[in-house]
Amino acid sequence: AVVSTQSTGEERKAKAAEVKKALKQPSKVILLKNMVGPGEVDDDLEGETREECAKYGEVIQVVIYEIPSGVVAEESVRIFVQFNRVESAVKAVVDLHNRFFGGRTVKCTFYPVEKFEALDLAPQDDEL
Repeated sequence: AVVSTQSTGEERKAKAAEVKKALKQPSKVILLKNMVGPGEVDDDLEGETREECAKYGEVIQVVIYEIPSGVVAEESVRIFVQFNRVESAVKAVVDLHNRFFGGRTVKCTFYPVEKFEALDLAPQDDEL
């Protein structure tokens, strides 16, 4: 399968606006959504995610949180990546947001460190 990496001017502008909004509240933790669907988490996902994200800087940990039911498929698997430095997380968000992975468009945002450390990983009402 051939996947086009070219995007239109409108798509680039939309991505730039989303990334710019995200950069207002940077964090060492990023949240990846829509990388895989419900029931698609396998033993390789954590390692693959860690390896991919290591391109941006030192990864402290990767946490995969699967929501059993009650949310749309795009929201059902939340992958959290904690970096050693905020700068690494910024590079990851800029590069990974709206990237294609396995036929899906990945959504990547920052996630508050305090919530991550408290293992408050479920989506908030304003995310759904």
